[in-house]
Amino acid sequence: MHIIKPKRLKKGDLIGIISPASAPNDLFKIEKGVSYLEGLGYEVKVGKSSGISRGYLAGTDVQRIEDLHEMFRDKEVKAVICTRGGYGSPRLLDKIDYKLVARNPKIFVGYSDITALQMAFLEKANLLTFAGPMLAVDFYNSISHFTEEMFWALLTSSKKFGRIKFPGSERIFPVVKGVAKGRLIGGNLATFLSLAGTQYFPELKNRILLLEEVNEAPYRVDRMLNHLRLLGVFKKISGLILGAFTDCNEPDPDKKTLTTGEVIADYVDKLDIPVVYNFRHGHVTDKVTVPFGVNIRVNASRSIVEITESTVC
Repeated sequence: MHIIKPKRLKKGDLIGIISPASAPNDLFKIEKGVSYLEGLGYEVKVGKSSGISRGYLAGTDVQRIEDLHEMFRDKEVKAVICTRGGYGSPRLLDKIDYKLVARNPKIFVGYSDITALQMAFLEKANLLTFAGPMLAVDFYNSISHFTEEMFWALLTSSKKFGRIKFPGSERIFPVVKGVAKGRLIGGNLATFLSLAGTQYFPELKNRILLLEEVNEAPYRVDRMLNHLRLLGVFKKISGLILGAFTDCNEPDPDKKTLTTGEVIADYVDKLDIPVVYNFRHGHVTDKVTVPFGVNIRVNASRSIVEITESTVC
């Protein structure tokens, strides 16, 4: 697979803002996020449907797809950042002009429900994308210095990034030791799994899979991991990175349950591939920005993950 890398971002460049899933519950967050980007020296173009709500969606499918296409069509837009996740991205997959995306490669940023677009862009347009901070989630308030530093380093420098460092005394831990190399895929567990059986589900051979989740009870995490097992995913990938499983607890104190940690252990402890956990990516404040489609190296024996090439050109 020939991966298309977007051009690096420079001060003064135009950044497009879209809401391909849900809309922010407070439009003031968009204003604050825009102010943050402008304060760094960037120009900003906000998509027409970014502040529209249709139930849990940011406008109709037509409105959201028009915004996405407009940002990729506009030659002045150098990066596209999503306002938030929520739900709605999977509804757009069969409506996207992937030839347009491939002809106009741009930095594309989001996470959570945006996983659907990122895997589709990788599979259908060969475009490298970034699972990183979003405008109305991470940029509207005081952003973590760790998140901010890594994010802008990846987007603005065409040098090889190298070893990923973590905030403070944080580190990743080995579950299954060993070394693996491959292109990085994955994202939000539920959204990633929803692509199974479709043309948008990514290639698994020679891939490192990263998974994160939020607000799912342990039995639901169990169901999803078992689905991946039955699909043969764990036998096809080269390595597994477990990100943050935030607030994945049983809310009923009287209900018998396994912990999410116990559930995950049932599925990964005896795998024949390198596995690490406590990787700082997902619904957390200090967030590693993840470039999907990039070549990485995981040394689970030494608790090291490194990006072995540049992410932009």
